[in-house]
Amino acid sequence: MDLSQIIGGRGILIDALCLVLCSCLAMAQSPSDPLSRFRPRNEVPGVEYAGREACARCHIQRARFHTGMENALLAPKDSAVLRSHPRLTFRAGEYSYEISSDGAQALFKVSDGKQTITEPIAYAFGNAHVAQTYVLRHRGKLYEGRASYYAGIDGLDWTIGDVLNPPPSLEEAFGRDIDSDEARNCFSCHGTSAVTNGKLDLSRLTMGVSCEACHGPGAKHIAAISSGSGENLYIFNPKVLDADTLSQEFCGACHRSADTVAMMPDLGGLNNVRFQPYRMANSRGHDMGDTHFRCTSCHDPHVDLNQDMASYDSDCIGCHALRRSAAATKANQVSRKPAASRNGKSCPVAPNQCVSCHMPKVELPGAHFKFTDHRIRIVRPSEKYPV
Repeated sequence: MDLSQIIGGRGILIDALCLVLCSCLAMAQSPSDPLSRFRPRNEVPGVEYAGREACARCHIQRARFHTGMENALLAPKDSAVLRSHPRLTFRAGEYSYEISSDGAQALFKVSDGKQTITEPIAYAFGNAHVAQTYVLRHRGKLYEGRASYYAGIDGLDWTIGDVLNPPPSLEEAFGRDIDSDEARNCFSCHGTSAVTNGKLDLSRLTMGVSCEACHGPGAKHIAAISSGSGENLYIFNPKVLDADTLSQEFCGACHRSADTVAMMPDLGGLNNVRFQPYRMANSRGHDMGDTHFRCTSCHDPHVDLNQDMASYDSDCIGCHALRRSAAATKANQVSRKPAASRNGKSCPVAPNQCVSCHMPKVELPGAHFKFTDHRIRIVRPSEKYPV
């Protein structure tokens, strides 16, 4: 019997009290606290990770949630795609690709009809809501497989950014060498505790984005709670950050901030539709210092992404008054903000599903998916994608 069964309904209250306590004390973090300026992807020297199970002993309710971020990095045996697709194939010119899985192991095979390279899949990146990309070990290095799974076609196609028509060799067709800083960046965003002394350390890796990826390594936190000292909880609460810092520095550490995209050639082109903090920062007339525009105002990182467009209406209505109509009255009733706080212009077109027009979905070629563009704007016919 686990702890959640023993505590039962009291788990909700305990979890809430823990969160309140952590929030209050995190605001009073001392300069000596090694987690006082924690950011995702950064290691905290001298502080060990405790693991999901340790967090779950107190934060029972939070630990019950399972999100796409938790499955951002998977062992092949834990990939629902590989379990449900014993054989996936893809052909590009003379090269044929095959991913075969028996539930315990998955093999990535590429052939030019004369020679074949076959390697076990070491890691599956992505929860497959959009895609899943495979990383392999080949000749002692990490490689990103040239073919990825896409949910939109329920099959394989070129990995985004890896299209080769045609590949110059079987080795190039097999995959792209990422055994460098790129691998460190990939694993530190999709996983937890991936870096030691500034270098990728897969021996300590925790699959997926866990509690400690955003709150920092928790060993000292657990020790502080256990001792009852209360002087310093040694944990980071992102709520202490102002709106712009949270969205750009914190969430943007993985989702790409405006500063990161600014260093890309042509600002990443159409690909930057995937970089929500950058897109939001370029929304005309929207103050990124306003708490309405912090990522967590619309998205709770502890629960999976809400796909219902209408569910975001109350966030928009919090600033934008609606036309006086029956529909508007109904929308006002569900608004989270008092009427006095609404100072944005009202929409002359529709009182609901605001994001369907003002945050349009953009097809990214090769991704077999339309991404929600977080650059809030009035979209006009024949308008070019605003980079």
